Amino acid sequence: MAEPGLTQAALFLGASAIAAPLAKKLRIGSVLGYLGAGVLIGPFGIGLIYSVYDVENILHIAEFGIVLLLFIIGLELRPLRLWSMRQAVFGLGGAQVGLTAIVLSICGFLLGLTLKQAIFVGLALSLSSTAFALQILEEKGELKMRHGRLAFSILLFQDLAAIPMIAMVPLFIPAGVESGTEFSAWFAIWAIATILFIIVVGRFLLNRIYRIVAATKVKEAMTASALLTVVGVALLMQYAGLSAALGAFIAGALLADSEYRHEIEANIAPFEGLLLGLFFTAIGMNLNLHLLIQEPLKILFLVALVLVVKIAINYGLGRAQNLDPRGARRMAISVSQDGEFAFVLLTSAVALSVVEPELAALLSVVVTLTMVSTPILLGFDDLFKPKQTATADNFDEMPEDSGHVIIAGFGRFGQIVARILSAKRISFTALDSSSERVDFVKRFGSKIYYGDPARPDILRAAKADQAKCFILAIDDVEDSLKVAASVRHSYPDLPVFARARDRLHVHKLMDLGVQVIFRETFYSALKLSQEVLVEYGLKESEAERLVETFRAHDQKRLYDDYEHFTDVEKLRLQAKKSAQELEDLFEQDLQEPLLDELNKVDSKSS
Repeated sequence: MAEPGLTQAALFLGASAIAAPLAKKLRIGSVLGYLGAGVLIGPFGIGLIYSVYDVENILHIAEFGIVLLLFIIGLELRPLRLWSMRQAVFGLGGAQVGLTAIVLSICGFLLGLTLKQAIFVGLALSLSSTAFALQILEEKGELKMRHGRLAFSILLFQDLAAIPMIAMVPLFIPAGVESGTEFSAWFAIWAIATILFIIVVGRFLLNRIYRIVAATKVKEAMTASALLTVVGVALLMQYAGLSAALGAFIAGALLADSEYRHEIEANIAPFEGLLLGLFFTAIGMNLNLHLLIQEPLKILFLVALVLVVKIAINYGLGRAQNLDPRGARRMAISVSQDGEFAFVLLTSAVALSVVEPELAALLSVVVTLTMVSTPILLGFDDLFKPKQTATADNFDEMPEDSGHVIIAGFGRFGQIVARILSAKRISFTALDSSSERVDFVKRFGSKIYYGDPARPDILRAAKADQAKCFILAIDDVEDSLKVAASVRHSYPDLPVFARARDRLHVHKLMDLGVQVIFRETFYSALKLSQEVLVEYGLKESEAERLVETFRAHDQKRLYDDYEHFTDVEKLRLQAKKSAQELEDLFEQDLQEPLLDELNKVDSKSS
């Protein structure tokens, strides 16, 4: 007799193995494929999973996929970059939640809900599904585009807003209904203390723990540590009554600067993908087809109402953020669905008699159908987009230059280059994919244009075919490599001068055919070392000779290492050998002045 748990696991694995590839083949997106599979095997479909109770348990487990998703997103966002997004997160996100909640509350009141119920439903339905929106934007390659980043800012604010919303559910209890729960200021203090504790531990402890685990060279231990980090943070947040997903995001952001970031992400990614697939499948199984058959017109009207309100508000906010019509439309559709927090809020509301079970069941179907609608609406938007806008022109208009210099990345490094070029009246076009940085730099009178220099259409707009040279000054290694690959592919004869973060970055750029590469801290460190040697008592000429010896030796080693830069063991042996060679060179260099003095004495005596 087969165990029920194993049978269910086999069903889910089978659904995942078939649904995602089939959906990709049909070009409808894996999310829609998982939803369809869930409807098919669920209690309201053919009934392979026949119990609603089982579905709720599965959904509860699968929600850990959202936690892992937010952790990985946090890994991609360094704290400084997150801080730079604060205006979009709190300004745009706050406006979206506030306006949507007000309009939906008014609609709910006009449709017969009490004032408290209308406000509660408006707040619950104002939240979108982080998992759905981010998964779809990532699949379509739009998460790093400007409208994708703005959508992410909205979703991040919603995750923050969900915490006080969950805590405030008791405020909506009708008059005369007794409950053992009340909103307390102590909850807010406890919530803030928990988040601060996670930040402190994550900042000062996690990286040290990973360093110890990495030293053991046991891959399974690294995977277990990464999962333990996420599970531990989720448990802490749940114990405090907060969102586990938000805690995971904070933990990921704190590890974004860690040297183990990429390994952690690689270890977590398979679990995240599998559990997210399970989450979407469980959402599909949760769709009450019986209720949909009984009241189809009412449900479809409510779904249409929610979508129209949210898309209209989001589109207006997108246009207010200077998105073009298509970008604003993509952002509006991508966050138009209701989210998983709506299920949490509705469950809590039923338990506290805020809403009736029948209304909660009806709204749960509406929430699920708005989720289903998102990939369909985005698919229609792809289908009917005009031919001439096949490539989005989401960038600033470029100057009509020729024989100019293109600077990709306008941080501190790129700005220094630009100032020197400006002093010599050399024309340049500066590109940066950060709208916040573009706006900031423009306020100081610098010429800079918004656009992702990895995109061929932006390179064409910047007249890369007429440029004298291309300066690659992007800080992020992955983005730098993408731009280098794009430039070398489209403009193989354009000279590229690249900034590199470290030796591995140099080697990867060399792999792409970039020849002139400067490590960002190398020459400043050499100059500082020379000044220290002089301060220590060496002559200026001696210090200069020692530093030049080191520079030449290090440069030779850099190119020698390129032959086997993917072989860690060979690099380790080469580093030991190189260190000994450098020591011998320095000893020889110190002995030469002494030999010169002896030769002078000998010549005088003779």
